[in-house]
Amino acid sequence: MMIPLEKVLIKPVLTEKIQKFSDQETRPRKYGFVVNLESSKADIKKAVEKKFSVNVETVHVINVKGKTKRMSTRRGMTTGRRSDMKKAIVTLKKEQKIDFFVGS
Repeated sequence: MMIPLEKVLIKPVLTEKIQKFSDQETRPRKYGFVVNLESSKADIKKAVEKKFSVNVETVHVINVKGKTKRMSTRRGMTTGRRSDMKKAIVTLKKEQKIDFFVGS
């Protein structure tokens, strides 16, 4: 099943670890995204290249399982579950970068 490229990328991941990867001059530029659960590496590569006008070198995917959470209420203990998510670490080719804060 092919997913429309507009629905592949959900949001960027802006953590300290990802920022460290993208700021280093010696390593290739890496950026993180939360992506659709059904998207493949090829879909992610096409979506990033189309949206940000860059050339993607590699894509690494991480499947994150949702945590089980417990909550104490008046009626007793209730349990719930956070939803699963998929993260992608995208490496761009040399001399290219993505600026998430332009126009904000």
